[in-house]
Amino acid sequence: MKITVVGAGAVGASCAEYIAIKNFASEVVLLDIKEGYAEGKAMDLMQTASLNGFDTKITGTTNDYSKTANSDICVITSGIPRKPGMTREELIGINAGIVKTVSSNLIEHSQNTIIIVVSNPMDTMTYLVHKTTGIPKNRIIGMGGALDSARFKYRLAEALDAPISDVDGMVIGGHSDKGMVPLTRLATRNSVPVSEFISKERLERVLQDTKVGGATLTGLLGTSAWYAPGAAVSGLVQAIACNQQKIFPCSTLLDGEYGLHDLCIGVPVVLGKNGIEKIVEIQLSDAEKAHLKESAEGVTKTNGLLAL
Repeated sequence: MKITVVGAGAVGASCAEYIAIKNFASEVVLLDIKEGYAEGKAMDLMQTASLNGFDTKITGTTNDYSKTANSDICVITSGIPRKPGMTREELIGINAGIVKTVSSNLIEHSQNTIIIVVSNPMDTMTYLVHKTTGIPKNRIIGMGGALDSARFKYRLAEALDAPISDVDGMVIGGHSDKGMVPLTRLATRNSVPVSEFISKERLERVLQDTKVGGATLTGLLGTSAWYAPGAAVSGLVQAIACNQQKIFPCSTLLDGEYGLHDLCIGVPVVLGKNGIEKIVEIQLSDAEKAHLKESAEGVTKTNGLLAL
């Protein structure tokens, strides 16, 4: 199993590290445009192999896509990260050109690959890959919902003062501060609705803290987060590589599901060896449907800024 990660910055390197540590891939290729950068990151990571007990081979290359040939899964993290005060949508001008070039180069050398998009604005970048590559929609996946759901569960566990392994919850909708739809109604602690343990007001605070989770970290760090995004990607990659048939909320192209058409947005999907094996349509309340529709309108507006 060969995995390529494009972009050897903090997010890309974290992706490579978590994938390698899980020890299910034979090779991870890191690619970056900065001379020697990916090679240095790969060497540094390989020097942890004996300490962390993995046998995955990590190699780095400077903009040589021939080294990515025959990759089973490719992850696109390249592009400029958010700075404090920036929205994900403000990155579209620069990142669209980068993602379009990267995806084209990847497919040239790996025609049957599955692409996972991390670059922001993530839903729109996922849509761009769909519109410019022509590969089947099950093989193009946006990462956002997996990360947003992890942040939701962190906030739930914090509010419940419970171990996070006890908590389950999901975020659908767009990967943006205004577009996320945390499904508080369906969140549970060991199968018991969380509303049994915390007040409506506290749950509303969890919802709001989840929606600004990325912006909160950007304000603290001065740039985008990297550990949780890297872990989210590794979870998706492992589910595909190991044919786990696990459900994650991911950005996928909708064609009538949830009453939405011709856009990529986060909904629950089953991930396996073919990428997206199935889109799962869950019953939403009227309020949740309205929030999802509003989120979709925001994504569509951002898509309109693309020069396709």
